[in-house]
Formats: sequence, structure tokens, C-alpha cells
Amino acid sequence: MMPPVIECRRITKHFGGVAALHEVDFDLRAGEVHALCGENGAGKSTLIKVLGGVHPRGTYDGELFIDGRPAALRSVADAKATGIAVIHQELALVDEMTVAENISLGKEPVRGGLIDWAAVFERARRLLRRLAIEIDPTARVRELGVGQRQLVEIAKALAADSRILILDEPTAALSGHEARMLLQIVRDLRARGVSCLYISHRLDEVFAEADRITVLRDGRRVVTRDARELTPTQVIRHMVGREITSLFPRHAARPGKPLLTVRDLEVARPGDGRTVLSDISLDVREAEVLGIGGLMGAGRTELLMHLFGAWGKRVRGSVRLQGATLDGHLNPRGAVRAGLVLVSEDRKRFGLVLRQSVGFNLSLSSLGRFIAHGLIDQSREFHRAHEMFDALSIKAPNLEAAVGDLSGGNQQKVVLGKALMTGPRVVLLDEPTRGIDIGAKAEVYELINHLVDTGCGVVLVSGELPELMGMSDRIIMLHEGTIGGTFRRGQATPEDLMAAAMGRHDRQPFDAASTGSGSAPDHEEAG
Repeated sequence: MMPPVIECRRITKHFGGVAALHEVDFDLRAGEVHALCGENGAGKSTLIKVLGGVHPRGTYDGELFIDGRPAALRSVADAKATGIAVIHQELALVDEMTVAENISLGKEPVRGGLIDWAAVFERARRLLRRLAIEIDPTARVRELGVGQRQLVEIAKALAADSRILILDEPTAALSGHEARMLLQIVRDLRARGVSCLYISHRLDEVFAEADRITVLRDGRRVVTRDARELTPTQVIRHMVGREITSLFPRHAARPGKPLLTVRDLEVARPGDGRTVLSDISLDVREAEVLGIGGLMGAGRTELLMHLFGAWGKRVRGSVRLQGATLDGHLNPRGAVRAGLVLVSEDRKRFGLVLRQSVGFNLSLSSLGRFIAHGLIDQSREFHRAHEMFDALSIKAPNLEAAVGDLSGGNQQKVVLGKALMTGPRVVLLDEPTRGIDIGAKAEVYELINHLVDTGCGVVLVSGELPELMGMSDRIIMLHEGTIGGTFRRGQATPEDLMAAAMGRHDRQPFDAASTGSGSAPDHEEAG
């Protein structure tokens, strides 16, 4: 029997006094897809950094073997030299360079002492064609979407003759079509003998693609078994150490009066004046969740950013919050003061100051609440931040811990906590569970329920139909910047939602806003 291409024996890695990995055994066989599952903070990222040479030999205990021989990876370059390529969630491409230049970066073909640019572009064309990736090799990376960039990263890894591919949440930011393309490439690579270590929180992908599954919990390996011997419920139980009987614990809502009212909204892109949103009318009521879905580019994020005063030029239409008009010159500070808060989908770019502490981030948007006589009352600020820290069960040593050192799920809790400390009436959530594990998702869902119980209105943007259907009282599907359909809870199938998202108007209309509040419908799907 051939030895595994990679084998870890009793790998232990500490950060300060905390064991990120504790005597972890793991192996990856030739030509297999091995899924690595676990909550954020379980040790997945630490393990792949050991395998990728980010944590070099000497910074951890235990043994690492490649092709049956002891390996001492002292750098990322060492790992690449052995055929290991790690594709992280934060992609490592040069935006101003072309696709072809990125693919050959560091390994450019040379003729006569100069880079052979014709060979660079021809090599990229051949590779992209072989992988069935329809991307122009002359395009600059900054012109590509997230999904296309992910595919370029894979092409770049294979151009370096990588035989071991480590994919860290590769489909987290992709549309359904882009995710299917990527997964087909993974299948093709497996057929060619490439070994893939696949990290994902999406269990449907794990069970569709993985040959084996390993679960980590609290830095320890809990189980490794063939995928066909496990069920999603069993994997979840291994991940979180408990049963999650209802992933979407949403109770029936009793919505009150409208809090946020949008009528006939049309919004243009600031730069070129192109219309991005048109004819948007909706209500967000007390004690309800309004779900907003749609395909990539449908205008979901643009709508939330505009309502928050952070994007777009209002051409026409009105927005009112608790009866007061929010004009087209609103800014985020004014929105927060009015009782409207946004949790952005890109928490690292827009939601957090990664080098600052948890406490600093939690109170950042609500400092005005702690000012007395022109000075910040640091005692009150600390007390309130600590209350939020405890209420959200943020896994960090204390409020002084750097937020950049936390797992993705705990970073998301800090972003949510920062929003809640402003005392909002309406909370705009843009993909609040993207890239976090199943246990952290359940905690976010419970938090949404808590907001509804306190009378807040919640707008939930999600690209995951089960989440949208499970957590929303009403759903609006956007299609190319307009409302393609509106649906009450329990009265739409995934096919109905997708039809509306794709602009199909062959479904029967129904009143999407009649939930007992007595107000007029936001919109009816065209019949």
C-alpha cells in the first residue's frame, strides 16, 4: 500500500498558553478529496499553516511526513517545492497584473535573458482551456469578480505543478454557478491524481465531493471516517459537541407597525451614473425579519449600503425611518443616530479594525453614548463592552485581545456586538453567516431571534436559500436591481425563489406584505 502523500503525527501547536492543536493525527492520500470540518477556532487554519510552511518546523511539536519521508518545512517556499499549494480565503493575487502574469508570477519563461511574454500568455491560455475556465488571460485581476479570482488562484497553483491542493473555504464568496464550476475542477483534479484537502462549512459540498472527512474540535481530532459512513447530523454533532436539532430556530412573528419604509427608490452608481436599483418599495416592520435574496449582482449589497448612507446617488424615491425622512445625503453616522445600523458582508474591510482590541471595536460606533463633560467615561464604556462580550459568548481571553487574532465566527460576533451597542431599531445584516461554522451560525440565528423579540426590525441579505427561507418572515427576491418577487414565510419553494431571482414572471402573485399589520403590500409579483 502506497504511503499517504502527507501524514501528520501528534502535531501540537501553542500560541502563548493556548493549544491551537493538540496531538493531531491526519493524513491525505494520493488522488483523494479529504474534507476538514470544524467550528471556527477548532484548529483548521493552524493545521493548514503547518502543512503550508507558514508555521515552520520548530514552532510546533510532532512529526510531518511527505511521501512517507520525514519533512522539515521551514517556509512557504519549502512547501511549494514539495508540490503543496495553499489557496487561502484571502487571495494572493496582484490586482494590477493580468491573469496570465499572475499565473506565471515567479516562474516566468525566459528567452535570451528576457521574459518571453508570448509564452506567458500562451501558457495561461492552455491552462485555462484545460480547466474549462472562461477567463481572458489578458484581463487585469482587478477587473474580475471574487469567483473568477478564486479560479485564477487554482490555475496559478496548478501552473506550479502542485500535486497537493489545500482549499480553504473556496466557495464561501461564490455564486451557485461559480461554486459548481470550482467543484467540477476539484473532481477533474482528483481524476488526474491531484490530492485535495478541502475546508468548508458547507456540508452539502463536503458530502458531495469528499472521500473522507476529518473533524477537529478545540484543537483535537475528533473523528476521521469515510464520507459514506457519516451523516451531516453526525458531523455537526462531532463539530460542536452537541445536537443542533433545529438549525433555523425561527418562531412565528407578530410584526407591528412599519419602522423602515422605502417607496419607488431609484439609485445610480456614483461614478458613471448608471442605474443600479429601480422601483424598490418595501416595509420593514417591528418584530420581523425581511429576507432579501437574489443572484450575484442583483443589487442586494447596494440596497443595504444605500439605505445606510454609504453608497449610491438617489435619483428618486423616499426612505423613512420611524416616520422621519432619510434624505439622499444621509451618511452612516446619521443613520446610526437615527436608529439604523449595518453589518457589512466584508467584516475585515468594513466592520473591524483588526489590529485593535475586542473592546475598542465593540464600542467604536457608540462612543457618543459614553461621553460626559466632553470626555469618554471609560468605566461605563468598559462595563457596557464587557456586558456585550459576555452576552455574545465571544471566545477571546479578554476585551484586550486583538480582534484580528480571533476566529471568523468570533470576529462576526464582535461586528454584531458593535452594531447592537448603538441601540438600533432596524438592523441591516448583509450575509451575516458567510464563512462561519455551523455552531456560530446557530448563535447568529438566536441573536436574530433576540432582536425580533425586543421589537427590532431585521433585514437579512443571504445567498443561501435554506437560510433565507428558514429565518425570514417575508422574502423579497431582487433581479437586476428590481424586485422580481415577494413571498410570505412558508409559501414559496426554492424553485419559486430562484424563478423570481432570474426574472421569470410565470408564478401566481400573492400579497407579500399582508401579515396582519393592515398596511398596503410592498410589491406583488407580476403575473
